[in-house]
Amino acid sequence: MLWIVATPLGNPADLSFRAKETLTQADLILAEDTRRAGLICQRCGVVPKAFLSFHEHNEVERQEQILNELKQGKNLALISDAGTPLMADPGYRLVRACRQEGLEVSPIPGASAPIVALSASGLPPQPFTFFGFLPRKQSEKEKIFQQFVSFKSTLVFFERKDRVKESLELAFKVLGKREFCIARELTKTYEEFILSTLDKWEDLSEELLGELTIIIAPSGSSGTAERTDLETLKKLVEKGLTQQLKVKELAKLLKTQTEGWSLKELYAFIEAQK
Repeated sequence: MLWIVATPLGNPADLSFRAKETLTQADLILAEDTRRAGLICQRCGVVPKAFLSFHEHNEVERQEQILNELKQGKNLALISDAGTPLMADPGYRLVRACRQEGLEVSPIPGASAPIVALSASGLPPQPFTFFGFLPRKQSEKEKIFQQFVSFKSTLVFFERKDRVKESLELAFKVLGKREFCIARELTKTYEEFILSTLDKWEDLSEELLGELTIIIAPSGSSGTAERTDLETLKKLVEKGLTQQLKVKELAKLLKTQTEGWSLKELYAFIEAQK
């Protein structure tokens, strides 16, 4: 049996009795960071038999070894550094391979940062779309956000503290003035939920420490106006430029034809298009 075991996000008391029993009895615990896994077990009162490192850089090469262990009748447990495995961690290929080989896989449910953050954010919990970690390139992030300009779904993703402001700024440019929540240090001593709107991304502190889960509400969820999408705006700009309107005149005209764009933003956008 391969057990998919959820571990606490921070508070060790959140490890279920069943999860503790499973980790204690497992012949081998698969973990991204075996040292961190050892600390998790120590804090939770688990005495493990053995660990095997399993992360994004060795996932493919480890797979055959793990499948052989399972075929020999051993019980293995897969954990992540925190929360439910596979949600933003390696493991999908292994679980799929187990299913294809007819090997048993069973989940031991528990904490999951996206669900925990959604449940206490006060933002619409459904439907929601979870991205894991956003890509680093701005162009790739923009493509992701662009898909949800018109589709009303709450967006959930993880982001690193040094990139959170630029990601929220880009989200504002693409999605407009929507509510958002930053959930940090979930279940830990300094747990915090920061609620605001995307147009105020600059007000965020530069020192947002800890694990960050970001939630962006769908447009209109609390009376926020839906921002005119980039493709529509580009077409309006092209039309105005063919009519040989001056930039200031065109910006004022577009202000009456669009939603969620300031004159300053429209002016800059027109200049960029020229």
